[in-house]
Amino acid sequence: MRALEGIVKVVREKGASDLHLVTGAPPILRVDGEIVRVDMEPITDEAARKLLFEIMSEDDRKVFEAKKDVDFAYEVPGVCRLRCNVFLQSDGIAAVFRIIPNQIFTTEQLGLPDEVLDFTKVPSGLVLVTGPTGCGKSSTLAAIIDVINRTQKKHIITIEDPIEFTHANRESLVNQREVGRHTDSFFSGLRAALREDPDIILVGEIRDLETVRLAVTAAETGQLVFGTLHTRSAAQTIDRIIDIFPDEAQAQIRTTLSETLVGTISQQLIKRKDRPGRIPAVEILKVNRAISSYIREGRSHQIPSAMQTGRREGMITMESFVQQLEAEGKIAPLKHGRDGQGPSAGQASTPSAKRTAATK
Repeated sequence: MRALEGIVKVVREKGASDLHLVTGAPPILRVDGEIVRVDMEPITDEAARKLLFEIMSEDDRKVFEAKKDVDFAYEVPGVCRLRCNVFLQSDGIAAVFRIIPNQIFTTEQLGLPDEVLDFTKVPSGLVLVTGPTGCGKSSTLAAIIDVINRTQKKHIITIEDPIEFTHANRESLVNQREVGRHTDSFFSGLRAALREDPDIILVGEIRDLETVRLAVTAAETGQLVFGTLHTRSAAQTIDRIIDIFPDEAQAQIRTTLSETLVGTISQQLIKRKDRPGRIPAVEILKVNRAISSYIREGRSHQIPSAMQTGRREGMITMESFVQQLEAEGKIAPLKHGRDGQGPSAGQASTPSAKRTAATK
């Protein structure tokens, strides 16, 4: 057994979401959003290099030597997968590992509302899952894709960096591609996917103009496209998409987005009051005629009020979801932001949703 695998088993037992290995320090964990030091001897640069190079492929090592950092995935058989980043820092080599369970959790296990699964039933369009780093976006998308895979006969293509959750073929056919290994970029993988007879495309991150443009085009031409952004609310997500485009193209993308956007799921994780762990607070937007008009006319500031009146259509505001969690005694009362979009800055924390599922 490789040395790292023994450490990871201890990390899993402690319920950590992340493992940090840094030259000159003992292993460090992130548990429920807080840094926790393990009672072990500091790791030397020589020991760290031996441990890390043991799990890196030859290609990974070449990238690391050339660029001084590298991203890859690694599986500890029967335990979990790791999303790995190895890099150089002032004291030597270092690495951060995100712990990804082998099991794909259901939306119920993750603590997500049933309305999330409504997006598995739409035939085409664009669905965006948003939130800060470490808020469980990958877990949410994995749960959605798993439901489709088990219940529908579709061709699903995922483009990820790296592949986190793996999907076996069930009712659907699932092809998973990793940026850097199977395709050069999200854009090139998405462009190729359009020629590969897809029904559903998952883009791990939509972060540049060409990828956004192609994702919207795919949704417009009949595919169901899922993607992620690091935004915190539905209105902010729409504004971010529009702002990626140059001024002269924004009127056109507003019109196109108003016709192709199906909805958004925005989430963050909040420390539980009733037991250890975190629980997701979720906002769900479903684009109806009114919201489509607001997008087209550049009136995204009116979307929150439209969401409040759209509860019967399955819309949920972050503020109302947080208030429900408070009323159920699952979280302590939080100070709500003045914009009505839920907890104000600093009130919610964002470790991995895998920890949430493990403590439910």
